[in-house]
Amino acid sequence: MSVTEESKATEATPDDDILLNVEGVKVHFPIKRGVIFDKTIGYVYAVDGVDLQIRRGETYGLVGESGCGKSTLGRAILNLEPPTDGHVIFDGVDIASLKGEDLRRKRQDLQMVFQDPLSSLDPRQSVESILVEGMKAHGIAKDAKEARPRLRELLAAVGLPPQALSKYPHEFSGGQRQRIGIARALSVNPKLIVADEPVSALDVSVQAQVINLLGDLQEEFGLTYIIIAHDLAVVRHISDRIGVMYLGSLVEEAAAADLYTTPLHPYTKALLSAVPIPDPDIEDEREQILLTGDLPSPSNPPSGCRFHTRCPWRQETRCDDERPALRVVEIDGFPSGHRVACHFAEQIHRGEIEPHKVEPIAVDPSSFEVPEDHGTMMAEPPGVNTASGGDPARGL
Repeated sequence: MSVTEESKATEATPDDDILLNVEGVKVHFPIKRGVIFDKTIGYVYAVDGVDLQIRRGETYGLVGESGCGKSTLGRAILNLEPPTDGHVIFDGVDIASLKGEDLRRKRQDLQMVFQDPLSSLDPRQSVESILVEGMKAHGIAKDAKEARPRLRELLAAVGLPPQALSKYPHEFSGGQRQRIGIARALSVNPKLIVADEPVSALDVSVQAQVINLLGDLQEEFGLTYIIIAHDLAVVRHISDRIGVMYLGSLVEEAAAADLYTTPLHPYTKALLSAVPIPDPDIEDEREQILLTGDLPSPSNPPSGCRFHTRCPWRQETRCDDERPALRVVEIDGFPSGHRVACHFAEQIHRGEIEPHKVEPIAVDPSSFEVPEDHGTMMAEPPGVNTASGGDPARGL
């Protein structure tokens, strides 16, 4: 199937096949200052208006620089990080509006695989206890004895022997621990799994094993994935569609093949130009875009297009004062699923606008600093256990 045919097949998917619909999701963390009484003096705009849809059975890749809001968006989708605004409609239910027991029960359908396979597993629990805990919380099994046949099936599915049930997380390698984390997510029969950097902490050879494992499990169990990653090669290998984030919002979204073949947003072009190509002749001849300047502070993002301070194609009109919407491009031959948040995407693609030198803009260091008078910048809301990540499989 050609790229165009593949894109058209993706577009033809009916709306009733949408499993997850994210509408205008924002996650803002308050910046507080004070000795006795805290006063909110600003916000960190970690996620600032994201819209996306994910179909049943597909894999959606989410990429971008560190600090762009990928992980926060993934946690907001599961309501591990309550959204400040917006809706997360999963299978017809707004997850963002659920609380208490209703939210706990719904989390059986949404699970997460965390970035660090060691810190996300309780070192005091055996593998059997880790897997059974979620099953008991959601009423799938009453005790370990009843769950044991299912546990053996899960371990076999992720490539671990039955003897692993009696061992503890520190007795396994990094790749094996990540397989345990995947088995924990599968133990409650979810429909959607958010995998936050599932292979970034693993060796290259183990990364391939885990990525292939995720693909096999998707076919076997009919899973839907959101894969959050820095490695563009990993995302390209496993994803059906890819969204690119910059400073809390999506700047481009397209089918994986379309995005890598013809990126349209200047930021996406810069990301892909940084991926090394093993052929030295092609590597020497291809266009390489080196971004100038520092990444702006998420507590004080630029006005207008948030990328305009580093964009080689920046124009004096619109870019500085008008924030672009994520829209379908008007270019012949491009599928309607290719969306870009750029005022001049068509003109840049046709070569009507030439790149120019970007003058670096200094970033005020105080925008990153926490005030000395006991002020706090809330990177994590109170009460969240970052070691377990508030794992939905544990019924939290």
